[in-house]
Amino acid sequence: MQLHLKRPLEPASAPRHAAAIVATAADISGAELDYTPESLDVVEGIVDGFRAEGATGEEMAESLVAFGCYIGEMLTRRAGGVWRYGPGPSATASPLVVELPGARQCRPIDWVFHRLECGDHVSIRGLYADADPGAGRLGDATRC
Repeated sequence: MQLHLKRPLEPASAPRHAAAIVATAADISGAELDYTPESLDVVEGIVDGFRAEGATGEEMAESLVAFGCYIGEMLTRRAGGVWRYGPGPSATASPLVVELPGARQCRPIDWVFHRLECGDHVSIRGLYADADPGAGRLGDATRC
């Protein structure tokens, strides 16, 4: 998948991609993304809107990557995660993971692409809750 991002997708730039999607979501739809677990409902709603319009991952790649960076940034801020280059290939060709304490790794960018592909069978809230025990149980973490 080819990404046409304003800045490269690397650990140091992930927070900037997250900040950009916060501003873009507010500007386009008035959506408030405030880095709280509750804001994951907003992300899921936006991605579900893309899905309802028939958009593909390829067509929405830049936005999906940015939303994944937003979720990953939540994990860095709230669960002590650190952006890293991931081992091996990713389903989305994203090289990034968030490494959590205990060496657990999450691929929040992949979560967003999977939500677009599979709809509500993939719960970003649930995946986040599984990754961040401090978030409490937010939903089912079913994957397609």
